[in-house]
Parts: sequence; structure tokens; C-alpha cells
Amino acid sequence: MSLPPPRVGLVIRYAFLWSHEAARSADEGRKDRPCAIVVAARQQGAEEIRVIVAPVTHEPPHDPASAIELLPDVKRFLGLDSASQWLRFEELNRFTWPGFDVRPIPGRAGEWEYGMLPQSLFEQLRQGILRRQSERALRVQNRD
Repeated sequence: MSLPPPRVGLVIRYAFLWSHEAARSADEGRKDRPCAIVVAARQQGAEEIRVIVAPVTHEPPHDPASAIELLPDVKRFLGLDSASQWLRFEELNRFTWPGFDVRPIPGRAGEWEYGMLPQSLFEQLRQGILRRQSERALRVQNRD
């Protein structure tokens, strides 16, 4: 299976760079993780597609209002483990697709995508990002 085209709501595996890692001069995420594409847009007149992703993590958020806990059905559908996991929206990464940090899914030969978020979950994610942006509490790491 080849790399899929980026589309909003698609969950991919990506080396997500947290702001605390970037603050220590890291230029690559310490761990590959599932991430949901929240924006996939071509700049006018440009060939490349700019993508913004939100991470999924096992670590509970410090601020419960900055994440959505994934329900068991969603984790099962995406093929994630059954441990508690959160879709975080206080930190995002931006890059040009496909970049250097999109990874194949371990144990799934040639697969690059976990699947699509349910529309209702994506809408919660979108609203959370917009809220964080209006509060000026959104951190976006540019990965290009």
C-alpha cells in the first residue's frame, strides 16, 4: 500500500515534536505516534500540500479541557491498543506533505494510515483547536 493523500480526519503515524522537546533544541520527535490530520491545504499557486496534525498519546493531559479521551470503539476501529489514550489539541505540528516524519505503521506491512476519525470526534477536535486558538493557548511547531 502506498502513502495515502493527506485528508482531514485521517490518522497517520508521525514523529510528533512536542513544544518541550523543541525548547530543548530537538528537531525531531522522540516517539512516533498516531496523529490526526486537522488541515491539509495547498497554497495558492504551490504544488505542495501543507498539513497540520494533532497527536494521540497515552499520557493524560495536564488540562482536561485540552484533549479528548478516545472511546474504546474508536481505538478498536483505528487498531490502537486498549489503554487510555487522548487526542490532544493544545499542541500541533505543521509540515509539508509527506515530509520526513510520516512513518509506516509497525506490524502492518506497507500501511501508512490507521483510518478516519468519526466525523463527530473530528468536530470536537476542530472546536477544541479553535477554542485554544482564541484563548491564545495553542502551540504549533513548524517542522519544515
